[in-house]
Amino acid sequence: MTITHHPDIANLMCCAAGSQPEAFAAVIASHLSLCKSCCCEVRRMQQIGVALFDKLEPAKMAGPAPVVAMRAGEAETAPQKDETTPAHHPCCGMTAGGVPGPLVPLVGESLDTVDWHWLAPGVWVHTVPLSKGCCGELRLIKVAPGKKIPEHTHEGQELTLILRGSYTDALGTYRQGDVADLDEAAVHSPVACSKMGCICLMANEGKLEFTGTLARILQPLLNR
Repeated sequence: MTITHHPDIANLMCCAAGSQPEAFAAVIASHLSLCKSCCCEVRRMQQIGVALFDKLEPAKMAGPAPVVAMRAGEAETAPQKDETTPAHHPCCGMTAGGVPGPLVPLVGESLDTVDWHWLAPGVWVHTVPLSKGCCGELRLIKVAPGKKIPEHTHEGQELTLILRGSYTDALGTYRQGDVADLDEAAVHSPVACSKMGCICLMANEGKLEFTGTLARILQPLLNR
C-alpha cells in the first residue's frame, strides 16, 4: 500500500494531544493503523509533549489531589512499554475484510457485511454511531464503479479515509490509505474508480450540503 495523501499536521498534533472530536479521531486512528510515517510522527509529537511537560516547574496546590496522587502511583508501578512500539496508535493494519483495526469495534471485521442504506443511484451510506453528546458525524460511504458522490460542500472540516478502491476529484486521486483533509471552502464531487468503485470513511464537523437539484432532494436521506 502506497499512501500519498496524509492528514494536515494540525490534525496529527490534535491526535497526539488527545483533543480531537470522536468522529475525526476515528478517521485519524484508522489512518495511523495503515500509515507508518504518520504513526511515527504522532509518536514523536507525544514524546515532545511529555518532555515539555516534564520541564514544567511544580506549583503548590491549595488542597490535596487524591486523583493526581493515585495516577502518579499507577505510573510508578506500571510495567514499562516496549520503546519500539508507538504509545497509542500502533500500525495494526487492516482485517481481511478491509476494516482498519481501530474501526473494527464500530463496524465489524468486513466492509462486505456492513448494513448499507441506499442514498442515490450507485451510492450507499452507513452511519457509524458516536458516543452520546459528541459533535460531528461519522459514516461509511460506498460508491459503485464509475459513479460519483453528488457535488457538495459542508459546514466546517471534512476528513475522508479511503478504505477500498479509489476516487478522483478536482484535487487529485485518492487511493487506499489516503486521507482527504478538506475545509468548509471545498466543493467537490468525487468520482469512484471505474473498476473497483470506492469505500471510504468520512467524518464531518457539520452537515453535508448538496448543491445540485436532485442531490438537494436526497439531502434528508443523508441527514436523517
